[in-house]
Amino acid sequence: MNDTPLAQRFAEAMGQLLGPDFPSDIGLAVSGGGDSMAMLYLAHNWTHTYGVRLWVATVDHGLRAASAAEAAMVAEACGALGWPHATLRWHWDGQGNVQDRARRARLDLIDRWRGDVRHVLFAHTLDDQAETVLMRLARGSGVDGLSGMRVTRDVVPHPMGNVDLAPDEVSGACPPRRNVCVGFRVLRPCLEMHRDELRHYATVLKGRWVEDPTNEDRSYERVRIRHLLKLLGDEGITATGFADTAKRLGRARDALQARLVEAAGKLCSDAPLGQVLIDRDGFAALDQETQLRLLTSALCYVASSEYRPRAAASEALLTQVLSGGGGTLHGAEVLVEKTHLRVVREAAAVQGVEANLDALWDGQWVLGDETGALPTSATVRALGASGWEQIGDRSGLSAPHRASLAFPALWSGDALLACPVLGIGPQISARRFVLGRADTGFEAFCLSH
Repeated sequence: MNDTPLAQRFAEAMGQLLGPDFPSDIGLAVSGGGDSMAMLYLAHNWTHTYGVRLWVATVDHGLRAASAAEAAMVAEACGALGWPHATLRWHWDGQGNVQDRARRARLDLIDRWRGDVRHVLFAHTLDDQAETVLMRLARGSGVDGLSGMRVTRDVVPHPMGNVDLAPDEVSGACPPRRNVCVGFRVLRPCLEMHRDELRHYATVLKGRWVEDPTNEDRSYERVRIRHLLKLLGDEGITATGFADTAKRLGRARDALQARLVEAAGKLCSDAPLGQVLIDRDGFAALDQETQLRLLTSALCYVASSEYRPRAAASEALLTQVLSGGGGTLHGAEVLVEKTHLRVVREAAAVQGVEANLDALWDGQWVLGDETGALPTSATVRALGASGWEQIGDRSGLSAPHRASLAFPALWSGDALLACPVLGIGPQISARRFVLGRADTGFEAFCLSH
């Protein structure tokens, strides 16, 4: 256990994350549990020295009867400390994995609440880090997964701009917004602090917190892993040891990432927007780890996916590609050409996906009418086989048949009006976004992802 006072360690962590020129306003995500309430008290005392204004938000996922009362407790504590607080409410539609949906909803609600605040503190601890690493170890993760959570994480805004919170999604104070669509950064200043240390700090200050009963519900994987860690501790396999290993693997991850960026710069090109070409001979000469990273990064780039596919599936596709065959994975398709591998969006992944002009299609494309003469009923859909057949002269197209099927196209009923990526039809613009950012090419994606 670290003997340095917790408040000093918090101040040092904040200095490393934000100093020396601290922002005027910082957001805090506070659930009401012991970890996040201790972070609130630490941040409150820290502001006495640095004069930073705090904005606090509690996300009420609505999954437990007591959640509204817990958010109210946080609001009361913030009021006593003199900080504005908002409760953000999520309404689950019953679809998908509830934990994954809740995590995504939490970031979305905070993004729409935070206004111009660029930094939001989350109270992940060293114990959370150890649990994350052990869960990923159980899933067979590689270096990236076993590196655990980063101390910072950038969350990019929705490419179509900020969407205001609905009245039933928020109550309380929201930071001001001047309609500047920029992302925010998650900061984890408590990532090297133990859960018990934080709760002891809150206890000494006579602070309040609530115990979430789901923390003892063994139907949740994280709860089972938490109990397993206690048993492993009896054998000297500690949370600190897992966190230290994650740090070391993080250094290895960064070195491998640098190797990936170097390979992408030498071997890859964008052809056309939204696709990746990889030189086959150069790819074959790479070490297998870099091959795998380059391949999965290309899959993520063309599908605008934040997370890489599972290791086993990626390795199987790599073996297939090296033996001269293509394949599909993660919403993307690898086409093997004479001199290059061409990675494109999988046509089946966008089948049936529709959007209007000037709206986001497939999570990554926006088509805009530059003429003002197109019918208002026109819709954006994938080019598909039907659209391909309606193109008269295909001799000058910049992409082959299979690579073109998932391109965004403008339709009036069953009639193809335009496919701007291929230069077909009237003058309409085509902008692409990758994970919310304007697309600047595959090499830039590797550098930032």
